[in-house]
Amino acid sequence: MSRRARISPAEAGLAPGPRRRTPGLRREEVAVLAGVGVSWYQWLEQGRDITVSPQVLEAIARTLRLDEAERRHLYVLADLNPPLPCDASGSPVDPAMLRLVQGLMPMPAFILDKYWNQVAANRAAELALCMTSGEHNGLACLFTNEAFRTCLVNWRQTVASLVARYRAEMSACPDDPGFTTVVDRLLGLSAEFAELWARHDVAPDGIVGKIFAHPRAGRLEFEVTRVRVPGRPDLTLTMDNPVAGTDTAARIARLLADDERDGVAV
Repeated sequence: MSRRARISPAEAGLAPGPRRRTPGLRREEVAVLAGVGVSWYQWLEQGRDITVSPQVLEAIARTLRLDEAERRHLYVLADLNPPLPCDASGSPVDPAMLRLVQGLMPMPAFILDKYWNQVAANRAAELALCMTSGEHNGLACLFTNEAFRTCLVNWRQTVASLVARYRAEMSACPDDPGFTTVVDRLLGLSAEFAELWARHDVAPDGIVGKIFAHPRAGRLEFEVTRVRVPGRPDLTLTMDNPVAGTDTAARIARLLADDERDGVAV
């Protein structure tokens, strides 16, 4: 009711008509514009126990010009699973998130898109995780970045888990060709990936451990956490938190200090 009250007949393409006492649109006008019955729409506003389909809710959401949050809230009120948020792939990353990635220093942190392409990383991630190659896809990097492969302890076990997780994320977007593009490219690049992909394993997301035998910093132990970027379900912030009780944080600090001295010297 509150949302139809804020839309004028003119905004909806209707003539104002005489003696309008209702602010905004009338119930019958919303029903006509959404293509539903007037009585049914009245029952919907009254919260009666009626059958509601996603298609009808979409029509009402368009008529009432609901934004993304309001549209999802309408689904919740109707006791339906909210639709996936609109895809914002390719849109610029919020500068606040870029500042957050840098502010997490000296913890290695980076942002990946839904295909695991790197879109941002801090210097700690680049140095400690050997993320300085020309390959920017995280899945491909596991197989093609020789420095990463050499440093990663238990490489075989780790990549098997990550390939299974990528398949699980891909299965949630069956009509998205971007995932297939990444997989097809890797099938042509790596027989090891092809072998793991042929297993059809799937794995859930979660906090995982990762150990590096870094050529300069030595043994680095991390707990890896991935969180969705607020308002951007296509982006994931990954943080490699040094394991408590290890000297990983101190080793990264020395690595960064050496890098800064090298930069000054240059």
